Amino acid sequence: MAALGWLTPRRRSATARSVLAGEAAAEAARKSSLEAESAVAEAEPEEPEFPVVGDDRAAAFFDLDNTVMQGAAIFHFGRGLYKRKFFERRELTRFAWQQAWFRLAGVEDPEHMQDARDSALSIVKGHRVSELMSIGEEIYDEYMADRIWPGTRALAQAHLDAGQRVWLVTAAPVETATIIARRLGLTGALGTVAESVDGVYTGRLVGEPLHGPAKAEAVRALAAAEGLDLARCAAYSDSHNDIPMLSLVGHPYAINPDTKLRKHARARDWRLRDYRTGRKAAKVGIPAAAGVGALAGGTAAAVALHRRRR
Repeated sequence: MAALGWLTPRRRSATARSVLAGEAAAEAARKSSLEAESAVAEAEPEEPEFPVVGDDRAAAFFDLDNTVMQGAAIFHFGRGLYKRKFFERRELTRFAWQQAWFRLAGVEDPEHMQDARDSALSIVKGHRVSELMSIGEEIYDEYMADRIWPGTRALAQAHLDAGQRVWLVTAAPVETATIIARRLGLTGALGTVAESVDGVYTGRLVGEPLHGPAKAEAVRALAAAEGLDLARCAAYSDSHNDIPMLSLVGHPYAINPDTKLRKHARARDWRLRDYRTGRKAAKVGIPAAAGVGALAGGTAAAVALHRRRR
């Protein structure tokens, strides 16, 4: 039997053996847990908090048309002015067609946008700036308030809640943009400036429309004046025309993007958000069922007015 002694474990007290087993199990569990946490961290790196709370050198810049609001602000403004008899039916037909085209295409065509701006300038010529501002408040309630994208509105609010400033940057008249910014609780707006003398519109612009590269220049100038670090700022737009502005900041977002912007954003790993619904939304930018209804209504109105004039 002595020869088999090596097969018999050395006798220890039950308590000592239990302690040893427990410590070994705990150490193995701890090691396994740490390895699992490390693997998860390597597979899915934690995204840093954004927007950064309390970063007063960061701000957000939002395009307006089809980014914050469905459709184009200048078209909605034109509808409101027609209701108040600022112009005749033939101009309403023109505005209705432009709005229908904008919704169908989902992009800003320079020729169409210039045509709309020329129409608006001729309409407001001779009117007081204060008068148009007052009417603009009413038009916002009638035609624009229900067209704000909730998703984009939430993004803007996140920046505000973080203590950051938020501006609209748009080719729309600065007066209209300022009204929308104020109604949404934003910091302010950069927009196209129409010339006025003694508080009366002349029918001309100061410089050129705030479109494309001009938006980027406006953002750069405002950032310099406000002491902002563009690398810590964010910009949001639906249009490839705004790639210059989006490229300025450290956090570019493509919102309801047109085809060219979507391709550009994916190639550069920019973040995308699409708040449209429906089968064709991602392809042509029709803003959900409500947008389709508005498209049909706007087109029908244009056709009906055309027929009445014939």
